[in-house]
Amino acid sequence: MRVDLFDFDLPEELIALRPARPRDSARLLLLRDDGMIEDRFVRDAPALFRRGDLLIFNDTRVIPAALKAVRSARDAQSRDVAVSLNLIERVDGATWRALAKPGKRLKEGDALNFDAGLTATIATKSEEGDLTLRFDRAGAALDEAIAQIGAPPLPPYIAAKRTPDEADRDDYQTVFAEKDGAVAAPTAGLHFTDALLKRLVAGGVESARVTLHVGAGTFLPVKAEDTGAHVMHSEWREISQETAEAINRAKAEGRRVVAIGTTALRSLESAADDNGQIKAQAGGTDIFITPGYRFRVVDGLWTNFHLPRSTLFMLVSAFAGLEQMQEAYAHAIANKYRFYSYGDASLLWRPQ
Repeated sequence: MRVDLFDFDLPEELIALRPARPRDSARLLLLRDDGMIEDRFVRDAPALFRRGDLLIFNDTRVIPAALKAVRSARDAQSRDVAVSLNLIERVDGATWRALAKPGKRLKEGDALNFDAGLTATIATKSEEGDLTLRFDRAGAALDEAIAQIGAPPLPPYIAAKRTPDEADRDDYQTVFAEKDGAVAAPTAGLHFTDALLKRLVAGGVESARVTLHVGAGTFLPVKAEDTGAHVMHSEWREISQETAEAINRAKAEGRRVVAIGTTALRSLESAADDNGQIKAQAGGTDIFITPGYRFRVVDGLWTNFHLPRSTLFMLVSAFAGLEQMQEAYAHAIANKYRFYSYGDASLLWRPQ
């Protein structure tokens, strides 16, 4: 499909730089299965689900992947250079892929010095500019050093306007985050509070967890002119036997399965067979969902408002229909919903 079909204009003032406080005071656009739109709030969620609905949460935890370093002078005629880096993918115990600014001033073999005595060498630099960093320590020791010196890896559309601060350490993490590994937040989950989760349980709504370590490429716009030419990044995900059995049981009993976030949806759809049965598994997924995809597991999707021309807007358009999502986003813009990672939410039901 033509990528420009998924483009739209968004006023810059609707890009949220801070989350709603409290989290569940954010607005919620409800797109019903008959195509009708309702304006709600996240705190209304218990009234929007049925007893027996199964909500699937992504329990990944965001690591402090935004780092500062100094590139050592190469010779007596050159100077040290301050560098900002974002870790984007772990290669092995001591090696990460990263994006850097100013990338043009870095080359293979350069040494980078971080706080706390951490050092790294640029092992490779791709044509696209991303780096492979080989650190001077590995495993838990490296994780501890990154946790000590790193900051929350805010998306570019936020980081370009302000620096991360202490508030972001909590704001850019879900209340149910458990497993370290993400370099971007599963943002749909940011709206939930402990109190709201308890209200959902009291209403008979069930839940289960998957883990997908969100990569930095999730939120990037597609540069190709046709979706068929786009190469999807891979992300690591895990579905436990307990979660697989809970989903299969819900489907067999005719209960609805609701993905809390596109990462949860991609985890489930990538692990389903043709009959919609989920198998416990762990490994990478690069599933790319565009209109025409046949959904096998998920009946509802709770998600944020996404970037134009992004794989995520393509996914929600596949789920609820391109025309319906264009109408929903036009409604959201006209009614000044807040967009992107710290923005408002939507609850989408698959069309009748």
